[in-house]
Order: sequence, then C-alpha cells, then structure tokens
Amino acid sequence: MIKNRVNSIEINKDEFRKIGYQLIDDISEFISTINENPVTFNKSPSELQSLLGNTSLPEYGRPAAELITRATDLLLHNSLFNGHPKFLGYITSSASPIGALADLLAASVNPNVGAHILSPMATEIEKQTVQWLAEFIGVSPNYGGILVSGGNMANFTALLAARTAKAPKSIKENGLSNINKKLSVYCSKTTHTWIEKAAILFGLGLKSIRWIETDSSNKMNNQVLEKTIINDIANGYNPVMVIGTAGDVSTGVVDDLKGISAICKAYNLWFHIDGAYGAPAAVVPKYKEVFEGLSEADSIALDPHKWLYSPLEAGCTLVKDPKYLIDTYSSHPEYYNFSTSKNEVAQNFYEYGLQNSRGFRALKVWLSLQHEGRNGYEKLISEDIELSELLYELADKHPQLDAVSQNLSITTFRYNPLNQKADNDYLNKLNEALLNELQTGGKLFLSNAIVNGMYCLRACIVNFRTSKKDIEEIIDITVKAGNRVHLKLSETENA
Repeated sequence: MIKNRVNSIEINKDEFRKIGYQLIDDISEFISTINENPVTFNKSPSELQSLLGNTSLPEYGRPAAELITRATDLLLHNSLFNGHPKFLGYITSSASPIGALADLLAASVNPNVGAHILSPMATEIEKQTVQWLAEFIGVSPNYGGILVSGGNMANFTALLAARTAKAPKSIKENGLSNINKKLSVYCSKTTHTWIEKAAILFGLGLKSIRWIETDSSNKMNNQVLEKTIINDIANGYNPVMVIGTAGDVSTGVVDDLKGISAICKAYNLWFHIDGAYGAPAAVVPKYKEVFEGLSEADSIALDPHKWLYSPLEAGCTLVKDPKYLIDTYSSHPEYYNFSTSKNEVAQNFYEYGLQNSRGFRALKVWLSLQHEGRNGYEKLISEDIELSELLYELADKHPQLDAVSQNLSITTFRYNPLNQKADNDYLNKLNEALLNELQTGGKLFLSNAIVNGMYCLRACIVNFRTSKKDIEEIIDITVKAGNRVHLKLSETENA
C-alpha cells in the first residue's frame, strides 16, 4: 500500500509561483505590445508542424518550466491575434485581460458546473451571470438560461427547447418519424448556418426550413413570413418556431423583431432571436428602437465572446420560461444524487442543456461585467459602432473604394480601381484576391460578405483596441494592397 504518494504531475508551491510569475510577465509584455506585431504570422501547416517537431508521444516527462516557456514562444510567435487593433475579421472580439485571469482561476479550482453539489459557488455565479446578461440586453431578469460554448450551441439549445414546447408531446417517446404533421421552422435567408446544422442533427431535415426572403433593407420580409406560415398550415404542416436575427453575420442588420413577435403570437409559434453578435448593442440607448421586440422573445442566443470581449468560449441561451429547458434536458438516473442542498431545491445546470460535465465559463463573463459595468460597456460598444461608421464614411469618400453597407459595427465595402467601369464579375474576383492578400499580409485582417451579388470586404469592429488612427490606416493599407493585386490580376487576364 502507498502511504506517502509521490508523483511528478504535482508542482510545488515555489516552482508554481516562479513559472506563473514568468508566464504573467510574458503575457503582460505581449498584451502591451500587441499592436507592434503582425496581426498574423501566416505560416503554413507544414512550417508549424516543423516547429512542433514530428516526434512521437513522449515516453518520459519534461520540466514544467521548460514546457511553459516553449508553449509561450510557440503561441506568441505563430498565432493570429484577434486582440490586435487591426483584426476586424470574423466576429471574435479582443479578449479582456480580466477574462484571461478568470480562466486561470476557474481552471485552478476546476468546478464541474453540471450540478450544484459539485460546484456550489460556481453554480451561483453562473445563475447571477445569466440574470445580469438578461438585464444587460433589456429583457426580464426572470429569464433562465445557461452558458454554452458559442453561437451554434446557444441556438441549438434554444431550438430543442422550442421543439419540446411546440411539437407533439409524443416525440420524446415515439420520435419525429411517428408524428402526423411535419414540423417547419422559419428564418431569413441571411440566417447563420447553425440552422442547417440543427435541422440535420435534430431530425427536422433541411426541407423543414422555410428560408424567407429579405426586403430592400436586408431584413426578413414579415409579409412573406406570414403568408408562408398560413400556406404551411393549410398544407398540413406544423409550424414550430420563427428565428429573428439581431445583427446578421454579413451586414449587421437587425430584423423587425416586434413585427415577428406579433406574427408568432398570432399563430402560437416559438419566437427565437439569434442575437449571438448584435444583442449586446441593445444596451446603447440610441438603438432602443432597433431592438424593439427583443423582450418578447421566448429564447435568445447571445455570445459574450463576440461583443462583450470575453475570451473564448462563452455563449449563452436565455429562455423566458426556463421550465422548457428542464422539460427538454432533465433526466434523473439512479446514480445522480444532486436533488437538494440543505433542504433547498438546488439548480443543476445539467438539466438546462446538452452537457453533464461543464467547465466554469461564467467566471470570466461575471468578472468582466463587474469590471466594466453597464456604462463601461455602453461606451465601448458605442465607440465600436462609431468607428464602423467612420470606416464607411472614409470608404465612401475614397475614389478607389465603394462603401456598400453599414449596420451596428459591421461595414462592407470593396476596392474599385476603375470607378464603376469594371464589370461586377471582375470586381468580385479582384476583391476576393485582395481579401486573400490582406489576410495573409499581416497588416490587416478582414473577412468577406456577399451583398446584392457583390463580393465585399467586411470589417466587424468588436475590438476595444481599435482606434480612429487604425481605421484611417486600414483605408490606406487596403488601397495599396488593392493596387498591387489589380495590377497582377490585370496582367494575368491580359496575358
């Protein structure tokens, strides 16, 4: 029998402190000089594999200090930095430093936030975080919810709750194949691809999705929506839910949420809002009318790692009546002893979502919400929107750029060296080549959007480090790179 267990995985207090202090020093230096580095180092998979070394799994261990030093060097010199002030690509925000510290603390305690008894304080912090997120976006703090990995999982979690609420009760035992009426869901043509994944994975099938056309402002056409619902009912379908978008991923447009809510109430449908990106902007008083109807939603998806500057991963599902989450996800096998805590009913988050074992995602969000407060976030989000508006204005004024759209903190524009004299096919090809040049060049990282058949450069500003100076430099970087790409592409096409 082992009396005094000795193992190499433990790190003694003094060594842990020394390694930790060095790591914090390295991270502090990285954060303070992030703007002096390229946005990305653009190394190929084979180059990165070479740096790692094509070795087999180590047979014996190596010193922790050596390993942390090497890992730090690998990551800080071979990554794409979404905290860089000129990263305006996909909707991944610059991460708050307090969030990074929160993840270290959460991992050190390592609570399993699946059951209250396994994570007493972590569970209560997550409950409060959910309440605060609801208050933040202007809905009732009585919404229940759960922290998840991101937008896909937040929307998945809500869709399954909607199915429980609106589909025949028999599906739990008999499945979807035995119901009389096929289920249908409704969303704009601009809705994120999560809905396709969900339809496939949860048995609805792609044909259950009704893709509703958009109006001239790129919002879901509510007249077409209502006509489609009426037609489906007449043809024997069972409409289940409508998905409104609060900030679509391409252009940032917010649907007419109030109008969608009225239609859902009229036909007894579940009203879900995908606000993964845009919902936090509801905190800005100026945009109160844009988000009117948000508080009517049966469920809302939002991602703190998008516009609340949380480190990855942090998504959230909010549900007006959380009993639908419990009805959907709760189970009580005999080996679970999680029911009560000191004669009180305990909330167990395994009953609110797909996971049983869950990490402590809420801590970084909880701390960040307190660190900034409502006023701090209102200022940061407002500034992101103002910088997006500035980018649109500068693009609109520049003779070699076309400003295309601007909503919330997303601006789309394109490089047009011929001032409307080139055909759209050439401009699309040119801007796609330009985007590839920009994404690999290290000075600027944008993404793309297709708007009315035009391939556009897309800048999404969810970055508290971006400044007016960065926006002005982005115009210059884009045009200079565009000139090089245009010359090269013209020579190729004329050869």
